[in-house]
Amino acid sequence: MTWHITDHNHVWEDVTLHNSNLPPLAIKNPECLGLLHQLDRNTDMWVQHYCILKDGCLYFYASIRSTQASGGLYLQGYRVNEQILSFKQSVIELKPPSEEFKTFYFCAENNTENQRWITALKASIKKWLPLHQAIQDFMNRPLEETRM
Repeated sequence: MTWHITDHNHVWEDVTLHNSNLPPLAIKNPECLGLLHQLDRNTDMWVQHYCILKDGCLYFYASIRSTQASGGLYLQGYRVNEQILSFKQSVIELKPPSEEFKTFYFCAENNTENQRWITALKASIKKWLPLHQAIQDFMNRPLEETRM
């Protein structure tokens, strides 16, 4: 299983690892789901995944009948853009918070689906950030403030 993690103290780590062991349709209230093609930068080929977006994490499955995720991507700090690649195709670009991580390119079945995924991805990342920020703020407070 491949996980692209940008933060080892990730708040959702336990939840996402639990979710990754479930079949795709067992994940409750996904924010978006469906087929996405991911660009393999090594071969310049598009690889199809059945994907589920939940709480700022994108889970990859070989198919809708898979028993568990084959991998996933924590989206903390990623920016979502629409890009036109050299062959005039509109794709979804997931740009990482720093250069040490890979940029990912996906495309759905058509432009309408691309837009649906872009909207969902942006909302999922944005929803996660305020909670993450609140936790960071709490963790960074002086010790005497955190005592009961």
